[in-house]
Amino acid sequence: MTAHSIRDAALFHFARDGYEGASLRAIADEVGIKKPSIYAHFSNKDDLFLHTLAFAFQEVRRHTLEYFRDHADIPLEQRLKGLLFWFEEEYHAHASARFMLRNCYYPPLNLYSEVMDLVYPFLDGMERALIRLFERAIRHGELPSVPAEQAAIAFMTFLDGITVEIIYGSSRRYKRRLEASWPVFWHGIHHMNEEARAIALEGDSPS
Repeated sequence: MTAHSIRDAALFHFARDGYEGASLRAIADEVGIKKPSIYAHFSNKDDLFLHTLAFAFQEVRRHTLEYFRDHADIPLEQRLKGLLFWFEEEYHAHASARFMLRNCYYPPLNLYSEVMDLVYPFLDGMERALIRLFERAIRHGELPSVPAEQAAIAFMTFLDGITVEIIYGSSRRYKRRLEASWPVFWHGIHHMNEEARAIALEGDSPS
């Protein structure tokens, strides 16, 4: 139980202060133990950080699956656009989302490889889930027959592009970029095959 309490306290401190700023003494004080007691459960600060970050990724993954489960009955466009608004709310409401997102952009240099070993499987898993989502939408007639993998990668790129505003900007700037960019993205998804055919025809034209 104490290991979970230490992890939960560490999640708050790492999300707020980062790896460098978080204090093991402050984490121990919050749990109500002495700092050396942390080492009965975690070998050092790096070990605690990585265990806590892995937990944060699990929490964000779980919440994301719950979002899609709870919104399974609404049209695809509303689900995907709603996910973007929901993600900003998660960032402000949950330390796990703040901790995860900040370390996707700013991993500690001494733990870069270890953090990326958590980041890339998470992103790849999201991409696979989106591919399945687009494939179902195509089968059910919600989308024209588009390359599902390409659509999923485009959505992930779109998310990555506006997520910067959550960290650097403000809620107002985030929503402004989202509202301005979403119609362009959604229009592009619906016309991917037309554009591909036009490019192919242009390539076949005699010079």
